[in-house]
Amino acid sequence: PRGLGRSLVTVLGHPLTAEATAQIAARITKTGGNIDRVFRLAKYPVTAVEFAVSGVETEPLRTALATDAAALGVDVAVVAAGLHRRAQRLVVMDVDSTLIQDEVIELFAAHAGCEDEVAEVTAAAMRGELDFEQSLHARVALLAGLDASVVEKVRSEVRLTPGARTLIRTLKRLGYQVGVVSGGFTQVTDDLKDRLGLDFAQANTLEIVDGKLTGRVTGEIVDRAGKARLLRRFAAEAGVPLAQTVAIGDGANDLDMLNAAGLGVAFNAKPVVREAAYTAVNVPFLDTVLYLLGVTREEVEAADAHEEH
Repeated sequence: PRGLGRSLVTVLGHPLTAEATAQIAARITKTGGNIDRVFRLAKYPVTAVEFAVSGVETEPLRTALATDAAALGVDVAVVAAGLHRRAQRLVVMDVDSTLIQDEVIELFAAHAGCEDEVAEVTAAAMRGELDFEQSLHARVALLAGLDASVVEKVRSEVRLTPGARTLIRTLKRLGYQVGVVSGGFTQVTDDLKDRLGLDFAQANTLEIVDGKLTGRVTGEIVDRAGKARLLRRFAAEAGVPLAQTVAIGDGANDLDMLNAAGLGVAFNAKPVVREAAYTAVNVPFLDTVLYLLGVTREEVEAADAHEEH
């Protein structure tokens, strides 16, 4: 029956063929869904199409479409219509390999000549042999004695993910609060906050004494549980219910945050994260997240035009 289980299905492709769109539509119908409307959100650089679906519950629809999406090489996000859209007012992002293309600790390690050791510890942490806090302390210890002037160099080396500025600018223009939580370092995230006009930023702090890195971090550790805690805190401070928050991340330490948010988006994520997150985006542009919020390409361009005046 129309009206039961209203969902919004967003299909992203780079490219998105007519055949793929038709197959997704056929699968929706096969699961008992009615397609009430089809709307093209964007044509380039990624094609995004939204289906408004009724008559089938969100969960079985999501499960049915996941297999097709993988086979067709497209991203499909399925959300319950009621939770969605412009109600979402707070976006929290991870930094390393999400907002930026780099892993900040590896940029510091390159200056200390210990990239290989740091990469080994990172790999051990990703395999689950070390917890995040242990791996953080082990990696930061390798930076002991590094001159504090390296901070400026690392800031200049950081490369934003394509679409990062557009995502933030458009969200801000639409009235969203936007910020970052990172297992990296405030020395870099505070700089990003200033450069990008973010509302909040929280990360670990490298201790610097007498112009040198000590190899220690100070203050509260931002780890997997810490990221979820910070999402809740920023939402409470902004007066935004958790159901109206969006979290974006790529690593295992983002999972609790992705699951706590109203919409958790795994961005070019590790397989373990992709499998656990409701929504995965595997195209190389961060601003494609806007299409999951129902923002159109025209609105993105309007935000860009406003910025130029």
